Amino acid sequence: MIFNSFAFLLFFIVFFFLYWFFFNKSEKYQNLILLLGSYVFYAWADWRFLSFLISVSVINFYLGIYIEQNTKYKRLALYIGLLQGIGGLAFFKYYNFFITSFNNVFHSLNINLNLQTLNIIIPLGISFFTFRTISYILDVDKGKINATKNWVVFFNYVSFFPSLLSGPIDKAKLFIPQLEKKRVFDYHQATNGMRQILWGIFKKVVIADNCSIFVNEIFDNYTHYSGSTLLLGAIFFAFQLYADFSGYSDMAIGFSRLIGLNITKNFDFPFFSQNIADFWRKWHISLTSWLTEYLFIPLSIAFRDYNNLGLICAILINFIIIGLWHGPNWTYVLFGFLHGCFFIPLILKGALNKKQKIVKGKLIPSIREFINMLMTFTLVMLTFILFRSETIVDALKYISGMFSNSLLTIPQLISPKLNMIYTLFCLFIFITIEWLNREKEHGLEITHLKTKFRWIIYSAVALLIITFGSFSKNEFIYSQF
Repeated sequence: MIFNSFAFLLFFIVFFFLYWFFFNKSEKYQNLILLLGSYVFYAWADWRFLSFLISVSVINFYLGIYIEQNTKYKRLALYIGLLQGIGGLAFFKYYNFFITSFNNVFHSLNINLNLQTLNIIIPLGISFFTFRTISYILDVDKGKINATKNWVVFFNYVSFFPSLLSGPIDKAKLFIPQLEKKRVFDYHQATNGMRQILWGIFKKVVIADNCSIFVNEIFDNYTHYSGSTLLLGAIFFAFQLYADFSGYSDMAIGFSRLIGLNITKNFDFPFFSQNIADFWRKWHISLTSWLTEYLFIPLSIAFRDYNNLGLICAILINFIIIGLWHGPNWTYVLFGFLHGCFFIPLILKGALNKKQKIVKGKLIPSIREFINMLMTFTLVMLTFILFRSETIVDALKYISGMFSNSLLTIPQLISPKLNMIYTLFCLFIFITIEWLNREKEHGLEITHLKTKFRWIIYSAVALLIITFGSFSKNEFIYSQF
């Protein structure tokens, strides 16, 4: 049941009606119907792992209470929680990857171990709800938050359906307090949520799903296309990935606002970034901030005696984990490693924490700002080729073909040719709207305009969705992570 499906629309209408009209007496009733709705949503997606999701919630709920109350064995309880979270994630997502890699290493030494892989089905959303539970018990252990004694509240924190399958990764200190008080319907919050949902749908069905048609054709047959066409395919994929994932996040935030809850902002117009550090402050913000707090800062403190070398090591480890978090493939590991390497010049120049923002209110960037944006986007786009390729060899062949003599030729039009022209037209509209509203929360936060102009824009976006939207029920890319 994906956000842009009729099934979800029907589910949410029923849930919204029950939530605000029958279970609105207190936060207790609101949380009960919210938990039931989250479990229905997850079971609809994959009922086989609903019991696993509940078990994870039970274990970490009691571990949190025990860690807070018991000083003698709290460290043991913390390790149990970390082992359960990291161990479960390692088994479901990475067991076969490690076994295969281990076999290949020994095979290269003419030693055949033949360790057997398993037919493992990965629970949907495991990367997201595991990081929630880990941050919860770590924060309880450090005294940053109090362990909640209300199991319904905690279970909702773990399984909140708008962000369950693809994030954002909310931290307990920001989300649990909202669950502990009654929600009152806020018209302005709800209308802003509707605007963000509309913008998220546009991103998904008009930009991402149309780009995917050409991305799949070009990447699957890259040996048959010119370098310029491969470049166009790489650009299309960069926008597909961004529009798909940020579109999901927009919809998740919008649906949350409709039920009176605020979740973490996950994207901040990253393709307008001035350098790679700025990009990662704006891309998948909840994951970046999570790893910064729980991995990078402890590593940088541990390596502080080694000055810049220690900082570089901490950055590289952090980004290798970011890459590996995305999936069991060496392409993701190399993706993360390269992004870590991109930080090295900033570290050596002492510019790691210097934020470069385009001057507010400017309609057109300066030449230097434009070059910085173009260079940053190019670096990111090239690494996204790794993200899309099955193997590192495929990625290298794709890049090699792209930088061939045919790079400066006119790109080939991919069938359906008219759809490709429509997609380029919609991309232009998309980039323009994002640029004009880059200082806002999302692309359709246009409350500064008069009502009639706002409705003209809303209607135009809706018309583009109806006219150019691809409604083939494509899954969101990050649901696989």
